[in-house]
Amino acid sequence: MAILIITLLSIVILVLLFRFFLKKQMQKLSNIETKEDILILSDNTFNQQIKDKTVLVDFWADWCMPCKMMLPILNDLSTDLPEGYYVGKLDVEQNQVTAQKYGVRSIPTLILFKDGKEVNRFVGIKKKDFLKKEMLK
Repeated sequence: MAILIITLLSIVILVLLFRFFLKKQMQKLSNIETKEDILILSDNTFNQQIKDKTVLVDFWADWCMPCKMMLPILNDLSTDLPEGYYVGKLDVEQNQVTAQKYGVRSIPTLILFKDGKEVNRFVGIKKKDFLKKEMLK
């Protein structure tokens, strides 16, 4: 009986420590700012801002933890791209028309556009090197 109680208490302590760690990590991610060279897209500006260039568009939402995890990767990618290649972000909560137009059902969804046309799509967290390679193909 004592072993069972000790085991249960250990599990409770581990769960509490894990929740504390996750909360701290979420706070860190919430403090990361979008770099100024990332295009902030909207339903009104989307088509104009993606035409005549290569743009990797991140469809995201503020409440989405994986989306927040992508932000540092996208910030880093945006500073490492040659001229004519861009990273853009579209908040699906604020811009539902565009999200629906492109059939975005889960986030983060990253859609690569070349000259205004969709050429590839990625769902979930992706590494910077993978995204850069796909953009420069």
